[in-house]
Amino acid sequence: MPCITRFGIAVSLSLGFGRRLLGSDGLDAGDVTANLSHPHGVLELAARFLEAQVELLFLQFGHFVDELVLPATRRGVPLLAARWSRVYLDVNRLADDLDPELLDAPWPGAITASGKAGLGKALLWRTLDDGRAVYARRLTVAEVQRRIERCHAPYHRALQRLLDAAHERFGRVVHVNCHSMNPVAGVRGVGGAGTARADFVLGDRDGTTCDPALTSFVRGTLAEMGYDVKVNDPFKGVALVQAFSDPARGRHSLQIEINKRLYMDEATQRPHAGFAPLQEHLMQLVNALIARAAAHAAISNER
Repeated sequence: MPCITRFGIAVSLSLGFGRRLLGSDGLDAGDVTANLSHPHGVLELAARFLEAQVELLFLQFGHFVDELVLPATRRGVPLLAARWSRVYLDVNRLADDLDPELLDAPWPGAITASGKAGLGKALLWRTLDDGRAVYARRLTVAEVQRRIERCHAPYHRALQRLLDAAHERFGRVVHVNCHSMNPVAGVRGVGGAGTARADFVLGDRDGTTCDPALTSFVRGTLAEMGYDVKVNDPFKGVALVQAFSDPARGRHSLQIEINKRLYMDEATQRPHAGFAPLQEHLMQLVNALIARAAAHAAISNER
């Protein structure tokens, strides 16, 4: 298996570039400067959480995104994937981004209001896109604290170590944070109910989480493949790209939202014929990012 040894790219599910598929308890610096991450991947739930309807949960996790980007690991791109639904705990939120309406008692610490609580989509989701409630009761403070300790903290620590290791080795790191999005916004969806969404939405929080030239490169690469691509509309990126970015120091984080209609049938919840072509196009994007990183490294070495 070939190794890329000069560049720094990583995927997280939240999108870095390395050899292994990692859970929140695994870590490898990888062979390139990009990292892939996917925060809403494999559906694993605690038994008590099954008081919420599993059907509802299945509608709100990152369908098959880990499989879509898995081939990137063959190029030495590390892939970090969460093993639970975002409804159970959304690692793309700060640990104190809590929804008081979901708690049965006051939270003992400070709460950071991101605006997601108003949509029912804070650290622990209260409602789904269509407005349906997830729980029949409020949660105890102890329950929420346990989820933070078991899910949020380990994932963020693993991603931090992964990106730090790549940055130390290469002097720069590109973190691509991968998500799936519904084709049309629901009642509680970002952008307004009934709004049709583009094929891809790139989020860099208005140019603050990565070099705008990188965002433009990714947008242009996807657009040349024939996709409709929007930037920061309606998704700007949330906690993961914000927390792990510092473009001035060579730490770049970009969120990529992938429209589910490109690769799956919403009725059957299974991949359709578009899955393989999309997967190939995403691999072409990964290769383009690696080539771009190689060119930047060559220029730096000449200085």
